[in-house]
Amino acid sequence: MSDSLSKIYQLRFSGQEEYRNAIWQILVKDFFSKWIKKDSVVLDLGCGYGEFINNAPDCERHAMDLNPDTRGSLDERVTFHEQDCSQAWSFSPNSIDLIFTSNFFEHLPNKQSLDKTVAHAKTALKPGGLLIALGPNISILKGRYWDFWDHHVALSDQSLGELLEVHDLMIEKSISRFLPYNMVRVRKRPLFLVSLYLKCPLFWKFFGKQFLLVAKKNSS
Repeated sequence: MSDSLSKIYQLRFSGQEEYRNAIWQILVKDFFSKWIKKDSVVLDLGCGYGEFINNAPDCERHAMDLNPDTRGSLDERVTFHEQDCSQAWSFSPNSIDLIFTSNFFEHLPNKQSLDKTVAHAKTALKPGGLLIALGPNISILKGRYWDFWDHHVALSDQSLGELLEVHDLMIEKSISRFLPYNMVRVRKRPLFLVSLYLKCPLFWKFFGKQFLLVAKKNSS
């Protein structure tokens, strides 16, 4: 499994590492940083090459992925957890302030694995902690959702939101159209357009193909 993951990552992202990291620097700084509190414990779940967590500021950083090649892409101050996320986590209950995941849940092998992963995430989150999920929206993409060989679970903002609520994670924000579909096999665009896009939600309605969900664990 890990060998095939490594091969897919290499085929899909080789030669784009610098560009992808530059985009994520902007995404974190201009948008996601408002949810990252100083000295908080943050986990990048299904972190890929660590573009989010490497750019997360002033926090205790953790990354989880099944791909062993991930370790070499992470900042040395990031703690790497190489494991299947549907299996038991090494984190203590109520120990994480923020779990972030991008374009990952759809890659899990089935709904049962996703259900177990969300259960582990809920347990690991502190009361009042957040889960932020970004992913392709099948309600918008339709057949294009399956353009990637390793997409297994069909998800929309509505279906994932329902699962999170089943696990008593309250939806704080739900955006059905946020970012464009992907950064694979697309022409590189000037980076200032990323900042402009984030500042203009009107653009999201035309170009957004990924949902964004922010869910909160009950404080009690």
